[in-house]
Amino acid sequence: MSSNSKLHAAILSSPGMGHLVPVLELGKRLIADQDVAVTIFAMSSSTSQAESQTIKAATTPKLRIVEIPPVDISGLVDPHTAVFTCLAVMMREIRPAFRSALRHMAFPPTMLIVDLFGTESLPIGDELGIPKYVFIATSAWFLSLMTYSPTLDKEVEGEYVEQTEPLKIPGCRPVRPEDVIDPMLDRTNQQYSECIRIGVEIPLGDGILLNTWEELQPTTLASFRDETLLGGVTKMMPVYPIGPLTRPVQSSRPTVNEDLFDWLERQPSESVIFVCLGSGGTLSYEQMTEMAWGLELSQQRFIWVVRPPTTKSADAAFFTSGNGDGDHSSYLPEGFLTRTRDVGMVVPLWAPQVDILGHPSVGGFFSHCGWNSTLESVTNGVPMIAWPLYAEQRMNATLLTEELGVAVRSEVPPWKKVVGREEIQRMVRKIMVEKDGFKIRDRVKELKLSGEKALREGGSSYSALSQLSSGSKVMQDIKKIRACK
Repeated sequence: MSSNSKLHAAILSSPGMGHLVPVLELGKRLIADQDVAVTIFAMSSSTSQAESQTIKAATTPKLRIVEIPPVDISGLVDPHTAVFTCLAVMMREIRPAFRSALRHMAFPPTMLIVDLFGTESLPIGDELGIPKYVFIATSAWFLSLMTYSPTLDKEVEGEYVEQTEPLKIPGCRPVRPEDVIDPMLDRTNQQYSECIRIGVEIPLGDGILLNTWEELQPTTLASFRDETLLGGVTKMMPVYPIGPLTRPVQSSRPTVNEDLFDWLERQPSESVIFVCLGSGGTLSYEQMTEMAWGLELSQQRFIWVVRPPTTKSADAAFFTSGNGDGDHSSYLPEGFLTRTRDVGMVVPLWAPQVDILGHPSVGGFFSHCGWNSTLESVTNGVPMIAWPLYAEQRMNATLLTEELGVAVRSEVPPWKKVVGREEIQRMVRKIMVEKDGFKIRDRVKELKLSGEKALREGGSSYSALSQLSSGSKVMQDIKKIRACK
């Protein structure tokens, strides 16, 4: 890594593939477009093989990744503690190790970037006398809810899900009570207080980086620039839409899952629907059975990444993505694998998602609506079936179906009850073969081109990242001058 770079970004990432991947892509973008030296601090995880492999693959001479040893939080949480709370506690407990690692860097950082769960480390930027930023790896609509949540906490009485009217956020699309993020489902739970705390802390940075782009969410982004909206919480804090930051499709054929790609090569263009519910998503046994029958009844080609069913929460595999028993015959309907072997492939636990979505034979994505997956689908021009499970995915599903027009969803939300095979069949056929699906396909391809343009030199996201770099350099110069007086 060059010590001659004008800026050296230190980026703190929360554990979990959904957090690590966009941080890695941010680091790569800073290096490629802005000649910024980058060191990423990621909490190592002994339970996630996928995370460890991703870190090793991303490390380059210009991108240094420092693994912070995991902390023992067993005395601070119990086995039933929500994932959101566990992440917040983990990131709180690693602050001493992170501070020490920053102070012992060979090339001191000139700016600090933390992700959503790292906001308690923002004061370290002040200690080091460097600009500090928050990277929100999801949508502008999610950011609007987070930054306005301390106000909602004071104004709304009772549980949010029991409200009869949508939650109004000035300048933005209202949030339906049933779409609120998981931490807002129960105001007595610790994850709610952690959420409100983060909402208070986000504006304490010198700016916010967002994994979206100007043309995708213009109205919501405009609200952050209006001092009369959102209680003025962001008027002194620039928002930089710098996305879409996604993993690139490999230029050469992947060396893993060779049988899968052999099969894909033999399928017609845009004829395969890819079913994958993220690195942490799980289904109940009953819902998995209905999913299998729905795919079979649709008579469409499919690739289905399956994980053992669970009786726990929908995010039960969050900390164990890519691990577990690969034998799926015991929890799929009897005869399903035999009956569908000519039209479908069932892949246990994990598959190279972005390379599958980038293959010409794939024409639809049955997705949990995590923002990483959403952007990977959009940037490859693939329409979606929205199947939200946890976190902010219900908001994402609403955005995709009702505002962006690139997805369909079930009439009965999957988090409320089991969605039947007939409904699954209907959605698959609508996306893959029906006339309405062609309109959705055209729309997502428009957004694909829009995202590509935003990242090119002169595009909105390229320019936003340039403003971040130049702004950080100016702030550094000002602080040096003040220090000399």
